[in-house]
Amino acid sequence: MSRHTTFQFCLDPTVEQRRVLDRYAGAARFAFNKSLDFVKAALTQRENDPDQQVPWTGFSLINAFNAWKKTEAAGRVIRVDLLGVAEVEVTGLAWRSEVCQQVFEEAAVDCGRALTAFSDSRSGKRKGRRVGFPRFKKKNSTTPSFRLRNKISKSGCAGIRFGDNEIPRSVTLPCIGTVRVREDTRRLRRLLGNGRAKVLYITVSFRAGRWQLSVTTEAADLHPAFHHRPRAADDDSGWVGVDRGLSSFLVAAAADGTDVAHVDNPPKPLASGLRQQRRLAKSLSRKRKGSRNRKGAAARLARHHRRVANIRRHFQHQVANRLVKTHDRLVVEDLNVAGMLGNRCLAGAISDAGWGDFGRIVRYKQRWRGGTVVTADRWYASSKRCSACTRVNTELTLSDRVFVCRCGFRADRDHNAAVNLAVWPMLQREASP
Repeated sequence: MSRHTTFQFCLDPTVEQRRVLDRYAGAARFAFNKSLDFVKAALTQRENDPDQQVPWTGFSLINAFNAWKKTEAAGRVIRVDLLGVAEVEVTGLAWRSEVCQQVFEEAAVDCGRALTAFSDSRSGKRKGRRVGFPRFKKKNSTTPSFRLRNKISKSGCAGIRFGDNEIPRSVTLPCIGTVRVREDTRRLRRLLGNGRAKVLYITVSFRAGRWQLSVTTEAADLHPAFHHRPRAADDDSGWVGVDRGLSSFLVAAAADGTDVAHVDNPPKPLASGLRQQRRLAKSLSRKRKGSRNRKGAAARLARHHRRVANIRRHFQHQVANRLVKTHDRLVVEDLNVAGMLGNRCLAGAISDAGWGDFGRIVRYKQRWRGGTVVTADRWYASSKRCSACTRVNTELTLSDRVFVCRCGFRADRDHNAAVNLAVWPMLQREASP
């Protein structure tokens, strides 16, 4: 087993189970904030005492939280009898037994990961946008969620099971019990039953007015019949350039100019649903803050955004599957999507296309099949370079949809860019000593 894959389901809990899920999500938020409080208190003490140890990893934060929750600092429950005699009944966090221990531990691990990301970003180990110091999670501005690991008991029974109690559409969670699921779990149950996958952990979150279940599994590699045939090290054939655009979602071409794929008319769910989004947003703005009507309006708007994202993601998976099933060597361009979003005229269309997510999907799907995805250099002029004579047309503008070269070559702009991307690996091989 060497690949991780995720299954997502929508839960259908009862009223009592909703209360339990709310309690678990609140406990996770509480444990995260308390772990962060330990770190800040230790940093303050270290200003006066340089030898003060600061809990920075998930393991140290788990130990700190477990030690704290049993002390008087976490609280006390005092019982007063009929005679007026007071007696301490519980010392420590009184409600800790109402929540699974894993919820506290995973929240502390999340805090440790946030601290590690902050320190790695400061030291340069972490690439990308700079990560700030973790902040406390607020109840009204944080997505309620918690995580549970799949522990195997001594008898060999998994803590997280699907289809128990003769209910196919159900999941059994530790300390919570069996919760119904809206979607069919047959595919996941089949993988688990055949031993081709095992559940690592699950994440339960409340999004768009519904409780969502995300199951992370470690699955076996795809069957060899679905793998691409290995190529020789000196084989330069089979490269396909993939150019992403707005008028055409995707244009793929081979190095010899053969048109491989041309995906036109993407769904554009953001643009098509913009009118409804404005209506829902206006309805939300007119509701009184803190009211039940505002809460319902916010849930309707969130469901609309989720529907838009699901339509876009489904289309991206369809196109990515078609590419990776038929071609084992792909070349994509390194797009500065964050920088492109600064263009107010194109930001909406670029966000609607989802270029960044599509590139990520293509990479992991190709890796599953044993193929190769190469990223061309960001400064490689694939759109302005003539695929026939290699001359660079510096006068080409974004509005020019047809590429015309002085040598007489004439082609669609996106097709010419795809051909140039396909020859990128060969150019790199020739340039290398």
